[in-house]
Amino acid sequence: MKYRKIAFIGSGNIVNAMVSGIVKYGKYKSSMITISSPNNCRRNKIVENYNVIGINDNNIAVKNSDVIILAVKPQVMEYVCKSLRKIVDYRKKLILTLAAGITVNRYNEYFDDKINLIRIMPSILSFIGKGIIGIFTQNIITEENKIFIEKLMKSIGDIIWCKEEHEINNITAISGSSPAYIFLFMEAIQQKAEELGYNKKISRKLIFNIFNSSLKFASFQKDICFSELRKKVMSEGGVTEKALNEFYNGSFKQIIGKIMQNVIDKSKEMENKF
Repeated sequence: MKYRKIAFIGSGNIVNAMVSGIVKYGKYKSSMITISSPNNCRRNKIVENYNVIGINDNNIAVKNSDVIILAVKPQVMEYVCKSLRKIVDYRKKLILTLAAGITVNRYNEYFDDKINLIRIMPSILSFIGKGIIGIFTQNIITEENKIFIEKLMKSIGDIIWCKEEHEINNITAISGSSPAYIFLFMEAIQQKAEELGYNKKISRKLIFNIFNSSLKFASFQKDICFSELRKKVMSEGGVTEKALNEFYNGSFKQIIGKIMQNVIDKSKEMENKF
């Protein structure tokens, strides 16, 4: 892959995760990556960990880059984009955005121009090169730019091309937010383990073993559906069946479906707001 100068505008958790994946697993040259952010603590931590360039000047970052990755909160995205208007010829730049709920057309309004924009939806798992990244491109994006982004994103996980822009919202619900659902489930198990007398270190070790081993078990039997794997754990009239009945009585699957739909609905709501 031909290296291009990349500027991240922002220094949040996802930026840290992406830089980690790109540098560690994509073997991208750290000298080609700039982090521009007013948050000195977060910016300096990324610079220190990955030996990238850190500044507090979006204009300079944009002028000196080939690829601009907009990674600020949706609430301030309009302000940031409008502050960058007309400072360069954006026809020569490739712009990526990580924000949920802001459409391509809205970015064109922010920049007062039709820019070369690609929407991507990574996850925190990009930190270890294991994320799922949704990608939506406009028709004006060249094949050369598509190939570059595909190779770059594959260094931090598996990619899913979205044919329609609204599909990005689905990826957000399925993979972008889902690590939080899983961590909450782990947190609940740990809480009960500690109530039963196990200290944090032991309960955490138990949970890691359970989740890692369950994933490996499912991977080894990838042709068996999850419902059948679940049945392998339980026996009729046994303790696991009794435990699972609490999930069924509490409409567990419906709750999961509802929270994922909430992510999609919130993204649509943001599209009308920003």
